[in-house]
Amino acid sequence: MIDSVRRELAAAGDPQRASAMQRYMKSGMPFHGVRMPEVRRICRAIFAEHRVESPTAFDSAVSRLFLDATHREERYAAVQLAEHRLYREYQTPSRIRLYRKLIVAGAWWDTVDEIAGNLVGPILASYPSQVRPTIVEWATDENLWLRRTAVIAQLGSKERTDLPLLTYAIEANIGDTDFFIRKAIGWALRQYARVDADWVRDFVAGHETLLSGLSKREALKRIGSA
Repeated sequence: MIDSVRRELAAAGDPQRASAMQRYMKSGMPFHGVRMPEVRRICRAIFAEHRVESPTAFDSAVSRLFLDATHREERYAAVQLAEHRLYREYQTPSRIRLYRKLIVAGAWWDTVDEIAGNLVGPILASYPSQVRPTIVEWATDENLWLRRTAVIAQLGSKERTDLPLLTYAIEANIGDTDFFIRKAIGWALRQYARVDADWVRDFVAGHETLLSGLSKREALKRIGSA
């Protein structure tokens, strides 16, 4: 399966597009030049033909595709495999260690945000008592991308959002000057505003002097401050 993914991605590449994609993503790792819809199409066909037979094999395949990648699309393929509907039963707290490795190794928004929102977040929602302590730890970790994950992991949780956990993750990072943390805080608040706009408005008002301008603008983008 891994060989097929690498071979098909390389064959579908466009060198001119690859250079532009690498510049846009500010990536030290090269691209083949394959757009995401085509990456997904290639992956769907290969994953349907080559099934992973056990959680151990799943972990190995995802890790090898991601950690041994020579081109960035291989990392995207690894995330596609991790998210695949065939392996939803594997999305348990046992996978959190794997996803932590990918977050730390990926260290950029294009993979981290997918892993946070589509893999870590759903496991947190399904197994809150088991995963919550890990997210609490990540909220104050030295690694920027683990902290970003702690802030945005609940983007899709809607009414099931663990509000004390969200509050903790934001407040633990509220003084950080990094763009990606400030953006994450605003994004998380803006998303929760879909559930409770008044809570978000009150939170911003109560943290007026602590939140960055970017975080406040993002948080109130669709609800206003009045």
